[in-house]
This record gives sequence, C-alpha cells and structure tokens, in this order.
Amino acid sequence: MSGADLRRGVAALKTFKKSIDTVLSEFEESPGSSGKVGSQQVSRASLSSANSCFAEADGLFGQYNRVHQRLTTLSRALGQQIESMGIAVHGADVGFDNLDEDTRRQFWAIQTTLRESLAAPGRKRTDDRQSETGW
Repeated sequence: MSGADLRRGVAALKTFKKSIDTVLSEFEESPGSSGKVGSQQVSRASLSSANSCFAEADGLFGQYNRVHQRLTTLSRALGQQIESMGIAVHGADVGFDNLDEDTRRQFWAIQTTLRESLAAPGRKRTDDRQSETGW
C-alpha cells in the first residue's frame, strides 16, 4: 500500500466520520430519538374508563407499553451504535491508542451497554430463520 493510498483512506475515514456525526445529530433531533419516543405515553384511562372491566383494553394497554418500551430501547441502542461507530472511525484515523482516555472509556462503556442490552434476561437469540421470531 502506498502513501497516497493511505492518505486517500484517511480522507475517506474523515468524510465518513463527518457523515456519522451528521446522522447522529439528525437522529437525536428527530421524532425517533429515545427521548422523544420515551415521552410519548398513553394512559390506561384513555382506552376506557377506570371502572370498566374491559379485558381487551387492558390487553391493548399492556401490549402498547411492551412495544413502547422496546421501541425506546431500540432507539437508544441505535443512537449509541452510531456514536460508537463515530469513535471507532476516529480511532482508525488517529490510532485507537492515540484517543484520549475519556473517549476510549466512552467507547467501551457503549460497547458494554449494547452487549448487556442484547443479553437481557428472558431474551435468547435464535438464529432459526424458520421461527420468524429473531429473539
């Protein structure tokens, strides 16, 4: 690999990192950000009166909360993955050992958080494509 090839590679990494930073910024400002998704709540009373014994409304409310919580978690994970990718690209540019200690610590904290969220209790990854469940 020649020096010119390395310069082009570094330039491509810097351009890619700028793109990642832009995507992360736009994502955090969008309706899909974890903060905005998390703030969109539906109360149980909005589905039927509190005195009503409407089992379907209770079921719908339970499912809504389950899906809402999962969407909030996925949104947070997406933001973390984009941020982690930005750090990794910067590390590839300057050398991971040349990153400041806080940035390296942040990268590994994100990686640990993502790994733990994927291995949450009660969730088991299945790669059985026939099950159509994924997890």
